[in-house]
Amino acid sequence: MLGVQLAALLDGAVPGVEETLDLVAGFDAALVYGFARLDEQHAGHLAAVAGALGETPLGPAVGEAVEKVTAGSIGDEQLAVLAGARTALVGAVHDAQLDRLDTALGRTRESWDGTPSESAADGPLGASRSWLQELAITGWRGVDHDLVSASDQAISALLADPGRRRLAVLLDGLAAELRASCPIATMDRVPARRWADLWARALLLSQPGALSAAEPVGVVSGRFLPLGVDVHEHGTAVQIQVHAILEAADGSAPRLVRTSVAAAKVDTIVGPALWRLLDGHPVLLKALAEHRSVELADLPVTAGGDLLWRDGQATLGEPAEPFATARLRLTDAPASAAPPLDRHPVRIADPVLLEGYAVDGGVLDLDGKTLTVDLDRLPGCGPVTPELVAASSACIGLLRWDGGRWLLQPLAVQAMVKRKAVEAHTGDWALGPTDPKVVKAEAKAGDAVAVLRERAGRLLRK
Repeated sequence: MLGVQLAALLDGAVPGVEETLDLVAGFDAALVYGFARLDEQHAGHLAAVAGALGETPLGPAVGEAVEKVTAGSIGDEQLAVLAGARTALVGAVHDAQLDRLDTALGRTRESWDGTPSESAADGPLGASRSWLQELAITGWRGVDHDLVSASDQAISALLADPGRRRLAVLLDGLAAELRASCPIATMDRVPARRWADLWARALLLSQPGALSAAEPVGVVSGRFLPLGVDVHEHGTAVQIQVHAILEAADGSAPRLVRTSVAAAKVDTIVGPALWRLLDGHPVLLKALAEHRSVELADLPVTAGGDLLWRDGQATLGEPAEPFATARLRLTDAPASAAPPLDRHPVRIADPVLLEGYAVDGGVLDLDGKTLTVDLDRLPGCGPVTPELVAASSACIGLLRWDGGRWLLQPLAVQAMVKRKAVEAHTGDWALGPTDPKVVKAEAKAGDAVAVLRERAGRLLRK
């Protein structure tokens, strides 16, 4: 039945999405060559953005900002408005796609009721904005090593403030990509949309008070029932994002929530060893590996439905099989609203249960419509493999919209392998791999995490 419903999700493009993305592409093209040297074509792209937003509350400010930037007056305020305009366009695409998804799934979604915080002291935020302003003035084609290095001081200052590390990591990642791409002027193709996404988000997060959406707005208690784990891995960091159902202790309806924990790493730590970096959260890891519920006590929650995990406020509960949880709770559980700055189509990642399908060449057939399985997102630190996905008949996964199409990212599968029922989850190895071949390979390779920790401790003792 769900396959038939999802077929509606794949039934042609949402009206207006393509036109809106064309406006975004025009903005990004202007950013490639720099706002300081806009020609008639690129100035026209910015004017088109202003025209599209003319009847919105942003309209007058965007129109004025485009006029000033086109005339060569490129200030902090004008760039913030332009970043807001681009974010509004991308957010409209996000809202349109999410509305179609909710309609197809029959899923309700809470409305956003977060309120902006008081403007905090500017501090290193000003240095962040100055660097982002230089990038916009110069354009991606003009970025060199000296301009990239100019971000170092701002990033260091932001990293020293725990409340601003979210922005610091974003800026550090953008700077690293730019540094690795220098000289950008010689690149055949600039990743214009990706870098513009990062630039606009960083500029808005650099505004005083903009980080409030990530701050807690209350606390929740109740039973936490994990559905699956999305592993985000980078050369210098790893994060696991757990999607779950929360049965609140206050008797309110069960709802979809997420929680994340992260750790810094080096690029030599990969595969199952990643879980060792997160061993400061034993309750969460044991719940994932053993498929158990967790009893939460006054855990902070953001307006966007993200639980701020604190292991000391969590107690392991009874066994809770994720597929049983999905079958009983997922259909009716409402989802949280996306915070304003998170309204981007690539951030759509809604859990869904699919059953009774067949996979052919990485594609699911849903009532005559095809849904591509995103096998590239399968993490190397868990037992879910492309072969298991191909043999599966049931899947808990995340529906994503990326590259102009819907994709399914598997988090857990049920399959028949050699006439034997097999079930695998991306978090099964949270306490260590259970596959004998992987265990043997890990033992032969040695414990990279233990070695690096021992060396770090030796350096600190000197």
